[in-house]
Amino acid sequence: MHEAINVCWECRATCNDILFNYCLKTGGEHVEEAHVKLMMDCIQMCQTSADFMTRNSELHMAICNACADVCDKCAESCEKIDCTTMKRCAEACRRCAESCRNMANMKKAA
Repeated sequence: MHEAINVCWECRATCNDILFNYCLKTGGEHVEEAHVKLMMDCIQMCQTSADFMTRNSELHMAICNACADVCDKCAESCEKIDCTTMKRCAEACRRCAESCRNMANMKKAA
């Protein structure tokens, strides 16, 4: 679970950094409303998922599943923007989605 928490925090940090220090400065398709909303959703879900796992919440599996779905959508949005920075963001989102799906499919630790 500790690895999954770290992957969520890494994804959150990557999306946060890219959104605020790259997308907003670059403009254009990087700041289209739907894309920015997805990145913000991803940032929030990664933090929420990490928080639920940190406290070993009985609901962490549901939250991890939702986080995986949001991360996949964010990755798709990032991949539509053809640049190296957005590909890095998409890769972080894909790693988090995979990690969260694995956690969603595990039984709660005792």
